[in-house]
Amino acid sequence: MAKSVIVIGSGIAGLAASIRLANKGYIVTVFESNDRPGGKLSEIRLGDYRFDAGPSLFTLPEHVEDLFALSGERVDDHFQYKKLDTTCQYFYADGTHVKAYAEVDKFVEEVHTKLDEPTINITKALQKSEYLYDNLEPLFMQRSLHKLGTWINGAALKSLAKFGKFDFNRTMHQANKSRFKNSKTVQLFDRYATYNGSDPFQTPATMNIIPHLELGRGAYFPLKGMNSISQSLYELAKKVGVNFHFNTPVDKIVLHKGAAKGVNTPMGFHIADRVVSNMDMVATYKRLLQDQKHPTRLLNQEKSSSALIFYWGIRKEFKELDLHNIFFSKDYKDEFDHIFNEGSVSDDPTVYLNITSTHKPDDAPEGCQNWFTMINVPNNSGQDWDTIIEKSRVNILRKLSAHLKTDIESLIEVEDILEPRSIEALTSSWQGALYGNSSNSKYSAFLRHPNFSKDIEHLYFCGGSVHPGGGIPMCLLSAKIMVDNFK
Repeated sequence: MAKSVIVIGSGIAGLAASIRLANKGYIVTVFESNDRPGGKLSEIRLGDYRFDAGPSLFTLPEHVEDLFALSGERVDDHFQYKKLDTTCQYFYADGTHVKAYAEVDKFVEEVHTKLDEPTINITKALQKSEYLYDNLEPLFMQRSLHKLGTWINGAALKSLAKFGKFDFNRTMHQANKSRFKNSKTVQLFDRYATYNGSDPFQTPATMNIIPHLELGRGAYFPLKGMNSISQSLYELAKKVGVNFHFNTPVDKIVLHKGAAKGVNTPMGFHIADRVVSNMDMVATYKRLLQDQKHPTRLLNQEKSSSALIFYWGIRKEFKELDLHNIFFSKDYKDEFDHIFNEGSVSDDPTVYLNITSTHKPDDAPEGCQNWFTMINVPNNSGQDWDTIIEKSRVNILRKLSAHLKTDIESLIEVEDILEPRSIEALTSSWQGALYGNSSNSKYSAFLRHPNFSKDIEHLYFCGGSVHPGGGIPMCLLSAKIMVDNFK
């Protein structure tokens, strides 16, 4: 008789896990506290405007394609995307404007021309990022770090032999500062620390692996928006037999003789042979396993940054803007000191502007744009968020208005806000941290919670708060690693 599995949460990792388990013959049931699937990867509609609510960068699309291939489906029949010609645009305080072209030679020439950065410096940085990816990806992104077999195979021994070249002993900023001539180039490459909610002045230089995902492997755009990733996987999950219960929060993981045996919900007790938590790791222990032994050291680690997002419907088209746009702060060190050392927000934050209507025109009325306007902020530790939000809104509008030489506030037609408190309420992300634990210490990025419980039999974990980390590709891989180790 087929064994049953309960998956707690239908974020991108929960969806991927349910698809993989169903294809292995398990009877899979998903319980989701919200009224729709996707977790952070959802959408917001305000009048005639549509916004992707959360993650806005799509890389490594092959990990989505794998799920369709595994299910015997053609990905093109369900989900379409295109490669971007420009991965991002960078705007500096002094008016300098740099386009990160997808074509490497073109990108190198652009940075050389605009920032007077020697081409050899840029080329070597990209080669180093690729080297890190080629040597670390098979070990740290594809396998569990908590299984002996990971460390005693040929590929692992090969990687470990090169350990000294992985740059653990410097920070990302130290490596970039030593590599580049222009401080603006340093800032551009330091920015990649924010991709896992960390501080470039603290996170190890090993995190310079991240630029290769975007600049080496490419950035993409789903033709129906980022939300179509989770929606297409939700439809695929149903097609392979997964059952979903929405508006049904799990109250407790039920154990018997040291093993997970099911969950309690407002609907009652639900028995299962295995339980998978796609809920934030800290929230899982503190809310669903209150009476059990907790991995205190992991739970108490510094959490990643959070986000403050304004969803603005803008009554104007700005042709100089693209899908991804960054408006840098003048003092990056000060900005990250505020976030990670002071638990506050700088008066001059770096602003990320995502405008899907530049590639998907029906996301905004004709002649208008949908602005996903985000700054990095600390996770929620009791700050006066109402004051921070009000002050940050003023500072963001001042910065964008100055860059674009237009009074932006007068163009705002509709508005909504997402901030650390609401992120935690909607997604159970502890303290509103977007990526679980931060990667600010030397090895923390590689010592996340395993994809299984060491103390509770038949309990498994997937999602951005466990190995291998946050972001869409990592969440999808967390589901793969978890299922590969399923017993």
